[in-house]
Order: sequence, then C-alpha cells, then structure tokens
Amino acid sequence: MRAYTLGIANGPALSWRAIECWGAGVCLFLQTGALFPLLLADADGALSDHARSILRLLCLPVYGFTLLMLVRHLPQFLTALKRNWLVPLMVAMPFVSVFWSVGPSTTFRRAIGLLFTVLLAYVLAIRFTPRQLLLLAFATFGTCIVLSLLIFVASPGLARMPLDSALRGVFIHKNSLGWYAGMMILVATAVLMDANRGLRRAALLLLIAGGICLVASGSMTAIIATVSAYCLIGFYSVLQRLRGISRIVFILFFVQMFVGILLLLHEFLVPFLEALGKDATLTGRVPLWELVDGQIADHLLLGFGYQAFWTEANPEAWIIWSKIQWMAPHAHNGFRDTMLSFGISGMTLFALMLLQALRQGAALQCGDPRYGWLWLNVFTVVILVMNLTETIFLIQNDAIFILFTTGIIMFSLYEPVVSTAPGRQLRAPVRSRTPELQIS
Repeated sequence: MRAYTLGIANGPALSWRAIECWGAGVCLFLQTGALFPLLLADADGALSDHARSILRLLCLPVYGFTLLMLVRHLPQFLTALKRNWLVPLMVAMPFVSVFWSVGPSTTFRRAIGLLFTVLLAYVLAIRFTPRQLLLLAFATFGTCIVLSLLIFVASPGLARMPLDSALRGVFIHKNSLGWYAGMMILVATAVLMDANRGLRRAALLLLIAGGICLVASGSMTAIIATVSAYCLIGFYSVLQRLRGISRIVFILFFVQMFVGILLLLHEFLVPFLEALGKDATLTGRVPLWELVDGQIADHLLLGFGYQAFWTEANPEAWIIWSKIQWMAPHAHNGFRDTMLSFGISGMTLFALMLLQALRQGAALQCGDPRYGWLWLNVFTVVILVMNLTETIFLIQNDAIFILFTTGIIMFSLYEPVVSTAPGRQLRAPVRSRTPELQIS
C-alpha cells in the first residue's frame, strides 16, 4: 500500500515529505553514537571533555529538525499527547526531580536532553506508520553494521577494542556494536517476513552481517536479547491467531514460563557459570547490584534525582566505586537506575506506562496484524530484556531509546482507532495536517 512506503514522488508537492524521511534517518543515525565518537576518542577509547562538547553540537541539528516537524504538525502532536498522558508525566519527572536531586544542574541539563529525545520519538510516531518506521530502523541499523564491517577491513586495529580482540566497529565499545547488531537481526528478520517488501536480498545480507558483528562483539546481553527476539516473534505470531479463552490461557502459560525461567536463573545461573569456568559475577554486575540495592533502599520514595547518582559530586557513588574498584557509569540495569533516579514513585509511573504499552501493542497485533505491529511489539519487549543487564531506559540522545519510546507512543496513538474499527485498514497521514489518524 502506498502509505506503507518511504518512497518520495517527484515534484514540489512532496518536498516536505522528503525532508521528513531523510531528516528522520539522519537524526536517528546521529543518535546511535556511531562513527563520530570513535573518531574523537583517545587511544584507550575514552572521550575527553573537549570531545564530548563537540559531540553535543551534533545534537543541535537533531533538536532543530524535531522542533520544525512538531511546529508543522502541531495538531497531530497534541493528539498524541492526549492519547497517552503517562509519557508526558514521565518526561516531566526528571524536571521535578531537580528539587531533590543531589546534582541539580546535572539533572536539569540531562532532563532537557531527555525532553528533546522524547520529542523526536513523537515526530516519528505521528509521521510514520509501523512499516515505515521498520524501514527507517532497517536503513539506520544497516548503515551502522555495514560501516562497522568496512572499517574493520580498512583498519582492523581501530575497529577492535583497545584491550582485547572483540569487535567494536564504528562504536567506541563492543557492547554498543552488539546491541545494534542484535537490533539489525530483528529488523532484518521482520523485513524478510513481510511479503509486501522487495528488500529480501538486502535483508538477508544484513541479517548475515548482523550475525557476524553480534558474534564478533562478544556481547552476552545482545546475544540473549536476540534469542529472546525470536522467541517473542513466535509468541506474538501465535497470539494473534488465537481467540477467546485460548488466548488468555496462552498468555498465562507464557507469563508463568517466563517467571519460572527468571527464578531458575536467579537460583542456578551463578553455579552454572562457575561450572563452565565463566565469570559468575556477570563482569562485576552482581556485587554492583548488591550495593546499588542498598542505596535504593535508603532513598526509596524519590531517589537521588534524574541521572544524578553516578556523578563525581555524589559521595554515595564514590562509596560504591571504591568497593567494586571500578567507576561504573551506571547500574547496568535499567530498572535499578530508574529507581535510583526517581525512587518507587517514579518507578510506579514508569511501570504503568510499560504495562499499558504492552497491552495496547498486543491488542494492535491481534486486531490488525497486517499493519506491521509484530516487529514493534517484539522490539519493545526485547528492550525490557536488555535492561536486565544494561541501562537503556530514559537515556537522552540514544537511538534505541528513541525507537522504544516511539513504539509506546504509536501503540497509544493507534490502539483507540483499531479498537473502534477492527479489521479496517489504517493510513498514517503523509501530507494531511488533520489532528486525527486517517481510516480508509
């Protein structure tokens, strides 16, 4: 269907659509952290203050594009705000936390970055359909993976981590390459499953390239996330075929199985890793989490303020760093970092937003599976899995979190339309400035 494509017709009538498509793609690539940080990093992979200041300048065109698109499509933006009040409340939370933050200036500065990050997600949600967003992610992730392989061929030393042989590609750390390789595998698989696409050959090549980068990076979080993605593809594919009580039983069975796996990992993961001769601390995460849990308990209600805990001005952070003998940049767990930032009050709001998104996403997949909701549902849950051992939630200027938030906004934007008109084809506005989504 014409609304599903990112193709741009000739002539002045669609010039703004060209700006939207190319602008969104460039903005997403700049927010991946690919190439530019690597070129500015020191020999040991660290970024100096001067390099960080230069990288911040790269956010300015992204912010400018975001504001321009929102001004042009203000009615649609307001509609998206109305249909999910939890997202604006979550964005307001960092600004409110300035009043109790242990680093008010840091919290306020990073809150502004988060605001523009979420605003870009609104732009993507109101101007692209799920399939169009899939193509955008496919092009962005594919560019990162192809560049990573090219730089490995051209300069193997630059493409590897300074202290080991793991591949980092165009990123400054191997884990980042692993994350985007895993995402590449997911979106390439989604394109291969879409019978309406003429990109099967490119998708197959990028699927293989993503697998090479995933294995070469050695990122266990990314490998687990990729395995989870294929399990979730099966789950959502079966879910949309079931009806009535069968669907409820299937969901309950899947939830119980997932909880059972988590309990087994909690009890037997460490002994299993020790038996294999692997690091039973998960690269220092287990002792880090024990110390972080103590800090969360001490500031249970409101936390330390948005992203204020892991700063050199916070003495509690130094206590943890001195005990673990390395300066952890975050808790390596998105749920724990959210608790550190906002306490149980903010975590409750965040959990409500996630639960609503999961329900709406599943309803859209079951109500209109032809529209391309499968990959976005899987992507959303995969990010939840990744946050068990990494921190991606509420990170400013990050492409993965932007797409994660875009999915949440899209679910709430489209779900009321599908629920009132099940089985009817939806069309996202391309040139229309009307505040509501179109139904054909």
